[in-house]
Amino acid sequence: MTGRTRRAVVIVASTRASAGVYPDRTGPIIAEWLIARGWADPAVHVVPDGEPVGLALSAAVASAADLVVTTGGTGVNPTDRTPEMTLPLIERELPGLMEEIRRRGAKSTPLASLSRGHAGVAGGTTFVVNLPGSTGGVKDGLAVLGDVLDHVIDQLHGGDHAQ
Repeated sequence: MTGRTRRAVVIVASTRASAGVYPDRTGPIIAEWLIARGWADPAVHVVPDGEPVGLALSAAVASAADLVVTTGGTGVNPTDRTPEMTLPLIERELPGLMEEIRRRGAKSTPLASLSRGHAGVAGGTTFVVNLPGSTGGVKDGLAVLGDVLDHVIDQLHGGDHAQ
């Protein structure tokens, strides 16, 4: 994909990090990964779990970002609501991507299978993916994204399959 600046938004779902109890460690990992791959400096928003995630997701999709990556809020804690905030926005789900993220993560920890994240297309041209809130889960997810991200973005903007 050449000729246009790819724009991403990173949303960190963490009530404690948003309150300053501790620093966010996953948003910077995602932002640095994107910049290293030629993306514009992504906006990183740290928000409390639940409805604030939904509001940030809706705003990111409305801004026509090419990519929205969330981190956190995908587990089974009662406040983990990122999947519930994401799913209503997704028009076309990509379940295989999340299956692969969980599969790769399971090589490091059995807890990877507990991630309830979603991935898919929202707003017609925005690729949305939910990553876990751990640094290991983020790194596993980015490894999977690295294999497919350019192709997905190219396809969403009318690109053809490589011959």
